[in-house]
Order: sequence, then structure tokens, then C-alpha cells
Amino acid sequence: MTARFNLACIQITATDDVAHNIAETSRLIRAAHAAGADLVSTPENTGIMAAKGEETRAAARPEAEHPALLAYRALAAELKTWLHIGSIGCDVPGETRIANRGFMLRPDGSVAASYDKIHMFDVDLPSGESYRESRRFRPGDAACLIDLPWGRLGMTICYDMRFPYLYRALAHAGAELLAMPSAFTRPTGQAHWHVLLRARAIECGAFVFAAAQCGTHPGNRKTYGHSLIVAPWGEVLADGGEAPGFVMAEIDMAKVAEARRQVPSLGHDREFAMPAVTARAAE
Repeated sequence: MTARFNLACIQITATDDVAHNIAETSRLIRAAHAAGADLVSTPENTGIMAAKGEETRAAARPEAEHPALLAYRALAAELKTWLHIGSIGCDVPGETRIANRGFMLRPDGSVAASYDKIHMFDVDLPSGESYRESRRFRPGDAACLIDLPWGRLGMTICYDMRFPYLYRALAHAGAELLAMPSAFTRPTGQAHWHVLLRARAIECGAFVFAAAQCGTHPGNRKTYGHSLIVAPWGEVLADGGEAPGFVMAEIDMAKVAEARRQVPSLGHDREFAMPAVTARAAE
């Protein structure tokens, strides 16, 4: 496997117009590729960011006929590059809910792997924002690993990053790269984004990359931006800030072995008994 490669994260402000989103995302993918990217990653909800759940549902299609996936497969083949699509909404046979599905595309445009987001963002924030992803998305039930020319990648999506056991399992299965494409809310992003991504990189001794949505979307939904590429020792190699565009960093895969050698915690897991629940003393 090649020891070094260039990784780019696309940052967009997706709208409720799928064709517009495809055009803008494709423009930035082309720009990143022209700048020397070997692997390009896009955010969660690359297909659409709509104000209402029914609009998101209406825009979903089966993989074989999804306009966004078809466009990005053609673009990967044209550019002859690896292309990671953070997620688009796909129909699930026999389900009223859809899958929030990410894709890894080979340089010939074929689908190398896909992953359905496991953890649903069902949250009421102090700001008054309320989200119920499980109403429109069917949760996935399987982790995803794929071998790329540079190393093994674990594919995840956004809210997954708050569940460290998933990343521990991926790292134990050989993941050296961890993808976390996102559409993070602004309040939670300001509080938790950088620390969560750096923590996942440090505890797994892996490169983390998180292409992100940014700006204000239909329905006045605001996302945090700050697409990040983080090294295994926790250093932030690139930060996308708050505006659309792309960031890129050179990835040196030797840094994975170096970090894991310095702190070999992946070899120190131990079984343990859960604590017993003790009755509260009578007052």
C-alpha cells in the first residue's frame, strides 16, 4: 500500500434543490481533484437538506436510479479518483422510512462499499431545536470496513461519533482511517465538534476525516461547518472554517503505527464486570 496520499473534504451548504446540490458539490470535487486530492469526501446529506421530513422522503430513490449517486459515480469514473459520498437518502425495500446511506466509489465509478447510519439523532436541544431522525430514517445495523489503496477505512456518519464503542470495534478490526461526514448543528458543533473528533482519533490511533455541512439551510437550520482532518496523535491537519469550499491534507499512514506504538491502548482492553446497583440508604 502507498504510504502517503492527499485527502480532501468538501464543505457545502446544501439546499432543498437536489440538482443544485449535485452541481455545487461536483464543482468542489473537481476543484479538490485538480488541487491534487487522491481521495475526496463529501458531507452527510449531500443530496438534500430540506425544511421538512416529507421533502427529504420524497427526494429519496433506490440506489440504481438515485440522481445524486448516478452523478457522483460518473464523476468518479471521469476523474479516475476515489470518492466518498458522506450520505444520501435511499429507499429501503419494504420500508416507509429511508436509509441515510454513505458510499465509497472506486475510480471506475463502481460502488466499493455502502454504510447505513446506525445511530439516530433524536434530540431536543437547549436552543429549542428538536430533531427526530428515526421518524424518517431506518437505522442501520452493521458496521462497515473497506480496504483502500492506502489503508483500511471505517465508514460512519455524524451522530455515530458520540458512540466510541463503534470506533473501538472498527479500530480492533484494522481501521486506520475513520470517516465521519456530518451535518452538525451549530450549538452542538460549537460545544463538542473538535473535541469529539480529536478524541476518536486519539483513542483509536487513526486518521479521522469529517466533511461537513455549513451555513443556513431551508427552514433556518444552521450547521457548524469546520470540516476536519485529524491525525492519529490528535493534531488538526485541516479545518474548513464556516464557508463552503474544501480543505486538504497529506496523509502519512506511518503515523498510525507510530501513534499506536507510543500508546498501545488498543492492546490493553480487558473484560470487566458491570458494577452492582446498590439500594439507596433509607433516609
